[in-house]
Amino acid sequence: MSKRQSLVEIHLATLLFGLAGLFGKWLSLAPLLIVLGRVFFASLALGFVLLISKASLRRVPGRTHWVLASLGALLAIHWAAFFQSIQVSTVAVGLLAYSSFPVFTVFLEPLLSRERLDGPNLFLACICLLGVFLIIPRFDVANAVFQGVLWGLGSGVAFAVLTTFNRRLTQKFSSLVIAFAEDVTATLLLWPFLFFYRADWTIKEGVLLLFLGVICTAGSHTLFIRGMRHVRAQTASIISSLEPVYGILLAFLFLREVPSARTLLGGAIILSAVATLSAREASSRKAVSLLSSSPSS
Repeated sequence: MSKRQSLVEIHLATLLFGLAGLFGKWLSLAPLLIVLGRVFFASLALGFVLLISKASLRRVPGRTHWVLASLGALLAIHWAAFFQSIQVSTVAVGLLAYSSFPVFTVFLEPLLSRERLDGPNLFLACICLLGVFLIIPRFDVANAVFQGVLWGLGSGVAFAVLTTFNRRLTQKFSSLVIAFAEDVTATLLLWPFLFFYRADWTIKEGVLLLFLGVICTAGSHTLFIRGMRHVRAQTASIISSLEPVYGILLAFLFLREVPSARTLLGGAIILSAVATLSAREASSRKAVSLLSSSPSS
């Protein structure tokens, strides 16, 4: 596989990540039901991929199963808040508010590793939050954009915790195994909500959920992992920060949603800060890897 093909795969995966946000508008279901359909079909697709690759969950220790189960619940919360954000506001607001999640990892990772806060990263986190505040036209709970930002930030917090723990797990286990375990757990936790929400299921909604789970979730995750084989982590991190850009463009093409100038300005600030944070993080991880692999003096 060439580096160019790997770059195409990562860009395509990021495009699919951004496309997922549009399903919050296309589907008339409650966010929890959208997430249930998403994780159910993603579980089936990832299970098929794992079966072909002959990977096994038996290699994961029993204690880790409980960790994965907890992260699966957190995954369900993250996606439910994400779709709620989009349904009450717009695709642009939901994606941009959620994409501020690296801000929260700036505080979480030093807390878990008992390290000091990094000054430049803290500054970039503040710049990112400034962009979030710019998106909000007025701080009024009745305002749809304000509600969307709050739900999006909640989704970002959940995703920050999720990725912080997943990074540690990926050092020992396959990313596909982790994703499959978390999706299955989320499915088991969410299926009782079928009895609490009334929904008129149609063939169209079934097809959309199938596409969301198989292509935009399992497919994009697999593509991103494949692309990482020949692309540096720093490059992949910066490309993945384009998710809101792709999502906003797709929302314009398919939903005719036009972001306000205020949203675009705030979004530009958020994405610039996030891209810089991602680049710094990838560089620091590369430096740590080089140091750990060098011979002892």
